Amino acid sequence: MAQCVQSVQELIQDSFVPKVAVLCSEDAQKITRKNNLNFSELLRPFCRLTSEGHMRDSNNQVQVVKNLRISVNNVVTRPSVPTSGVHSPAQRRLLSEVVSASQPAEGGVANVITAGDYDLNISDRSVKASVPWYSDWRDTLTELSTSKHYTATTPWFEAYRESFLQSMPASDHEFLNHYLACLLVVSSSEAVPVEQFLKLSQEQHMIQHNGEYTNPKWFIPNTLKYYVLLHDMSQGDEQRADSVYEDMKQRYGSQGCYLLKINSRTAAAGTDEQIPDPWSQYLNKSSLQTALLLNTVPSNLEAISVNSLDNTHPLQLETAIDMPGSLDCLRAVATETKTTTVYTGVAAGTSHGACLTLNDHNRLRLFIQEFTFRGLLPHIEKNIRQLNDQLVSRKGLSRSLFSVTKKLFGGGKVPEKSIAELKNTSGLLYHPEAPELQIRKMADLCFLVQHYELAYSCYHTAKKDFLSDQAMLYAAGALEMAAVSAFLQGGAQRPYPAHYMDTAIQTYRDVCKNKVLAERCALFSAEVLKSQAKYSDAATLLIKMTSEDSDLCSALLLEQAAHCFINMRNPMVRKFAFHMILAGHRFSKAGQKRHALRCYCQAMQVYKGKGWSLAEDHINFTIGRQSFTLRQPENAVLAFRHILTNDSQQTATQQGAFLREYLYVYRVALPQLPLPCINSSATRVYFGHERRLAEGEKQAATHVSLDQEFDQDLAAVWQDLEEQVVAAANRGVVPSTFYPTQCCLNSQTDNLHFPLAVVEEPIIVEVAFRNPLKVPLVLSDLSLLWKFTLKDFSRPQPQDVMVGDAVTITNEKEAIAPRTVQKHGIITTEVIPEFFMSPEETRVARLKLLPRQTGQLTILGLVYNLASTPSTGDSTINSNSFSQNQGPSVRGRQDLEIQGPRLNQTKEEKTSVSHGPDRRLDPTITPPMPLLEVFFLQFPTALLCGEIRKAYVEFCNVSHVPLCGLRVASTHPDFFTFGSSSLATPLTPLSPTSFENCSAYKTLATPPGATPGSVTAVTLVSAADFGSGGGGVFGTGGKRVAEIPLGEGTLTPGESTQLPLWLRGPDQEGVHEINFLFYYEGAEKGGKISHRVLRHTVFICASRSLSVRATACRSNTLPEEEGRNGSMLVFVDVENINTSEAGVREFHIAQVSSSSKQWRLHKCINPAENKDCKLTTRERGKLCFRATRSTSKSLEKYTFADLSLGNEQIISSTTPCADFFFRRCQSSESWRPLIAVETQGRHSRSQGAGPGGGAEDITGVVRKCNEVDLDIIVLWKAFVVEDNKQVILEGQLHVALQTIGKEACSLRQKEEAQEMVLLKFKPELPPPMTRPSMEQLSHLIKTNLHYPESYSHSFVQKSLCMIPVILTLSNCSLAQVDAIIDLRHKTTSPESLEVHGSFTWLGKTQYKLQLRAQEVMRLPLRAGFLHAGVYNLGTPRVFAKLADQGAMCETSQQTATPALIIINST
Repeated sequence: MAQCVQSVQELIQDSFVPKVAVLCSEDAQKITRKNNLNFSELLRPFCRLTSEGHMRDSNNQVQVVKNLRISVNNVVTRPSVPTSGVHSPAQRRLLSEVVSASQPAEGGVANVITAGDYDLNISDRSVKASVPWYSDWRDTLTELSTSKHYTATTPWFEAYRESFLQSMPASDHEFLNHYLACLLVVSSSEAVPVEQFLKLSQEQHMIQHNGEYTNPKWFIPNTLKYYVLLHDMSQGDEQRADSVYEDMKQRYGSQGCYLLKINSRTAAAGTDEQIPDPWSQYLNKSSLQTALLLNTVPSNLEAISVNSLDNTHPLQLETAIDMPGSLDCLRAVATETKTTTVYTGVAAGTSHGACLTLNDHNRLRLFIQEFTFRGLLPHIEKNIRQLNDQLVSRKGLSRSLFSVTKKLFGGGKVPEKSIAELKNTSGLLYHPEAPELQIRKMADLCFLVQHYELAYSCYHTAKKDFLSDQAMLYAAGALEMAAVSAFLQGGAQRPYPAHYMDTAIQTYRDVCKNKVLAERCALFSAEVLKSQAKYSDAATLLIKMTSEDSDLCSALLLEQAAHCFINMRNPMVRKFAFHMILAGHRFSKAGQKRHALRCYCQAMQVYKGKGWSLAEDHINFTIGRQSFTLRQPENAVLAFRHILTNDSQQTATQQGAFLREYLYVYRVALPQLPLPCINSSATRVYFGHERRLAEGEKQAATHVSLDQEFDQDLAAVWQDLEEQVVAAANRGVVPSTFYPTQCCLNSQTDNLHFPLAVVEEPIIVEVAFRNPLKVPLVLSDLSLLWKFTLKDFSRPQPQDVMVGDAVTITNEKEAIAPRTVQKHGIITTEVIPEFFMSPEETRVARLKLLPRQTGQLTILGLVYNLASTPSTGDSTINSNSFSQNQGPSVRGRQDLEIQGPRLNQTKEEKTSVSHGPDRRLDPTITPPMPLLEVFFLQFPTALLCGEIRKAYVEFCNVSHVPLCGLRVASTHPDFFTFGSSSLATPLTPLSPTSFENCSAYKTLATPPGATPGSVTAVTLVSAADFGSGGGGVFGTGGKRVAEIPLGEGTLTPGESTQLPLWLRGPDQEGVHEINFLFYYEGAEKGGKISHRVLRHTVFICASRSLSVRATACRSNTLPEEEGRNGSMLVFVDVENINTSEAGVREFHIAQVSSSSKQWRLHKCINPAENKDCKLTTRERGKLCFRATRSTSKSLEKYTFADLSLGNEQIISSTTPCADFFFRRCQSSESWRPLIAVETQGRHSRSQGAGPGGGAEDITGVVRKCNEVDLDIIVLWKAFVVEDNKQVILEGQLHVALQTIGKEACSLRQKEEAQEMVLLKFKPELPPPMTRPSMEQLSHLIKTNLHYPESYSHSFVQKSLCMIPVILTLSNCSLAQVDAIIDLRHKTTSPESLEVHGSFTWLGKTQYKLQLRAQEVMRLPLRAGFLHAGVYNLGTPRVFAKLADQGAMCETSQQTATPALIIINST
């Protein structure tokens, strides 16, 4: 239950107070009307006593009366009205207006109650009171009653309860609302005041005892009459007043009369003195009650609003509990309204008590205190004693009824009959002097003066008497007050008898049919149960009291029951929400729209976001309707937006009804539309020109479009390419202001910077719509909203220009009315006439803007007409029929609000939730820039591995400014070349349509008489001529960047040029994705955009062709020149691995060329005679070549040697053969493992290493012995059948020989395996250097024996045959080597002794020599033979080591092939 301002004790005590009637003379009324008040109204703010009173009970025990309040009212006489048990229409209007006038203030501090997992905002005006299990509830109530900052959580309920209790009629079955005393007020200005007193006394006696007047009702026959002489201090004679008062005391006694002096403030007194007005808070309520009871609602009733009621302090509880007829008689009031209307003065702000001073206030307060303590309380004490004595004498009981009831309770209980067994005797009436009523009178008197123990005893006794007589109305009243008295007894002597209250409620409602008394009983019982934390029982009682008779009462009780559910120990939040919904429904039926709206909003806090979509829809729909009724269109639209934007589970018919309701509300609401739903984060923005499509054989560059999906990895590749080409264009340095080009922005791109767009180039915004409903939608006249700030970027922008000085233009006014003239001179806005969305469809719309001037653009949102479909039940209506069948249409907008990425860099950002900007909708419009379009002609989609194909590229400048600095970067630089501009143009046709089967190479006819396989051409070429295909290598990453040769270096506006492009199929089979990035600049430098790029992606399917493997071996022959190293043999193994997938019939090996700085091919040892080397499917051929040292003295140039195997010579040193060779070398270097680079570095350092070098120097020297830097280029032709025609394809494969004896292949299998070694997650220390292996050390020296192949000798003449043999030693290393030659035979086995025993070396059998770097030394030897035969002279063993490695042992060197000699005997 909601927290109340009053405690339950205060509530009950203020509901039942002693009532005092007032009869005034005409002159006395004139005195009080000077203050715009009558006498009872004058006393009302001072009716609560500030001091304690005392009285003695029937046992002569002193009883203390605390905080007593009395009710003073004018006597109103009216005919008796039979009690019906229900409120009259006037009373219903009164209660309804009271509840309507009490509303939560807007904009106050929110009261958030935490209940379980929910934070509920209960009331905007309230603060949560602590519940008993958090702190002591008594302390809480004390704090609420003493603090100035707490108000009730449901003040409208308290206002209703107060008015309800005031409207309770006086009943015959109880005396609590009967008058105990009567104040007779006469003015001191009367001629004979005593006569006037006598006249008023007789009038009171007539009213009470004449049967004509049944109202008001009087407590006892001998009513206390208290005589008040009213003296006007501003006009009357004070001495005369004192004299009259003295006479009154002699006549009525000093305790029965009083002189009250008022109006001490004269008109001449200063008006600056501020006198408080404590009467307004009471008069507002009483005037409203009077007007409603007269069935005349004042025209200014709305002025009596929440604000006027809020003027009263919420904790001032001196409000008198007045009956509807407690002011004046209705006739008198009606008469007064003609002259001095009570409520009109209130509403108009009329002051009260204008003639009273603060001393007069104190006199009024003192008068009430004197009357109560010296008149009223003694009168009550006297009547209690008399009643007690009468009851004792009549029933023969003991002297004190209190002691008798104790004895009665000590014995057995009288069995009580159930309510169902009792007959309906609610109409039974007792005689006024009946003993049962006398007991009830005594109980009520004790209750009014807070003697609750004696009151409980009397109520309990009366209850038994009434039940025995089956007087159920009287019995229910006794049960009700007995339960209340038991609760109010201090010290917790008795537990609260809740069953008494339940029985009383059931009796009132079911037996007596008096719902008003049942409601009063339920209100008291619920408050008592709540104070005892019995919230479940209180909620059950309140819910049980709801009925169809009163929607207002049921709504208030249901709301209080809902508050009980969240105040339980374990809050039942869903029950709270459910009963708030029920309360809102009953409020709505009762016409309380604001309270209904509040209940639904509070319930929505529980249902929102819990997946109960149907409940949410119902609540939002009701909130929307109630808000619209209350003229809150903003809230109505917001509620309907929730229905239409959430994933609804309603039927299509219901959704259509929701949509039509929303469109109706929208016409008087804000222009924000909820449909369709927009996924703002999925908005994409494209900047740039719309590319022309391919024309004929032309293939346009793919670039970037909205049809492409964004790939984060691919975006990183494009950014890397752009960085490389920007670095190449800026001398190898990437500028600090560089920012990668982003043509299409989405949620995954970097949107922290303002994007750059170019004037006169369109901006396309793609917006993702979703229709959440099961009914179709039609959007028409769809366009973008924008604002634009003009800026001139051609002039420098001063730093001190304020933002407000710039001219900002928007199209919002024109967009709202689509037929108006658009601002086409600034930005051309595209309008989509109709956009159809099927039920639950997700669809994108692309809207275009064309900026005409430079400046800053901001895209705000969209504007469109939203139409619903007619309620036909058919959701499959096509878009064509919508123009005729669409429902009502409204025009509105939706804003595009994109949340930026969450910041997570600094500590503050990590510990908080903050987001960066997302500026994809805020482009900067820059001055004109060149715009490039690229088209490809005869560009293949499939190639053989290594195949060379010639294509053409067309570059077009479609802008109005010149273009220059054209470059291209690619992820596969070895795939293409534009040729070398420094060499002669190849002898091939320039036009793509010249003729077919034209060779892409520069070719010459083989000279006549030339031997096949012999060298036909040797050319020296510089690598700088082919470093980048068009101008060399620039800085970091320049290996992938090539300049594109233009005629004059620029492309003028509208100009186009066509250049040849050679392509080479990748070495690996499969589908290859190859990316081209074309870079170009404007002729004018210093703009906001320094360059632009154009992307192109191709997919090439590479098929198998040939596999080439090559091996280099040392030759045993020595060179002809002295002091030079010899030649070597190169074995080339070619295999046709094509599987005839491309229709290839056979391959011809047309030519084998070599390229190296040190070596060149010299001769083919096994050429085919007069025909090419042909290979069909799965055939293999092997070629052997002799390679010699290059005679060129230039260390920077490459020697190209061509060995033609057919009738045609291909010049390999020109484009495109040399281009692809050098590009392949660059690619190989970029893929080369880092270990090899480190090894080269160590080798270079080892060149200058002196004696005593470490293992690093040894490894470098030894490794150099086996290195070979020779590249083999195999040029082939393939004969392919296509469309019944034979086509000749050309290609080239490369093999790089690095080490002698190690096989090299044209495929990159081993390199890929080595690349895996580089995948390291943390840096590692370099591995320790190891000494060269025995295999490496065995190649330091090459040996050769020179001797005659056969020799004839006459062993008869001379038994020993001596033959001279020359042992040639060649140092293959670049360091000095110590060598040992051992000619001795090892007799390891008898077989070897038997074989070699017939010949021996003569002379020295062991030599120790020292060879300089690459020195050739000849050592003469002599071999002796004893018999004729065949002998192997290759027995000398050679050991070698590096001269500066003293601790190293000599290593046995590899010997040459067997050297056989034939000895003939003559």
